Amino acid sequence: MTKTRSSSFTIKQWNPLDRPREKLLHTGRLSLSDAELLSILIGTGNRRESAVELARRILGSSGNSLNRLAGFSVADLTRFEGIGKVKALTIITALELGRRRRTETRVEKPRIISSHSVFELMQPLIGDLGHEEFWILYLNGANRVEGRVQLSKGGMTATLVDVRLIFKLAMQHAATSIILCHNHPSGNLTPSEADKNLTRKIIQGGKLLDIQVVDHVIITEHAHFSFVDEDLI
Repeated sequence: MTKTRSSSFTIKQWNPLDRPREKLLHTGRLSLSDAELLSILIGTGNRRESAVELARRILGSSGNSLNRLAGFSVADLTRFEGIGKVKALTIITALELGRRRRTETRVEKPRIISSHSVFELMQPLIGDLGHEEFWILYLNGANRVEGRVQLSKGGMTATLVDVRLIFKLAMQHAATSIILCHNHPSGNLTPSEADKNLTRKIIQGGKLLDIQVVDHVIITEHAHFSFVDEDLI
């Protein structure tokens, strides 16, 4: 006779993709119910309930409202069999972090509208260094910076800049375009032949993945050079 879930049917006997932790890992956080997320915090249930069943009952006592549950004290939570002080404090801590996250000021990602925008963003990082560094800015469809990553330090040649890594990171950032950026410690803004060759190589790589190289900007302490502004891209 086929088993069905009951009070004696533990989470370990569930289909692996139905277990909250495995479900979170394989299908993402949005696929889990509030009770399943709470059950991950709880870890284990009691003699009669799985962690998910216990979590549903705790939520039910708050009218299935996370806001109300956030007001529960340690004493309120430890009334439930299987919830000791440590689990109660874990639940309270998680809900308090969620509350603080909602009140945190959202930091808007910088938007690139020109080569000067790149200069303002990157000059404080690399403008006055005594060595060369090569960076990539990863942009979304609105030209906002999703990430900025240092690719090499101490020089810039095709052997030091891993083009494959550039586009691997682009996929991770879900970038639709990138901006190349490096500094010239000498203060000379003129791009070298190595600069031009590397730029062409990265542009070709981007075409295969439909990721546009928007610009290559050379930064010095007080000025910048843009491949786009000078019609080199």
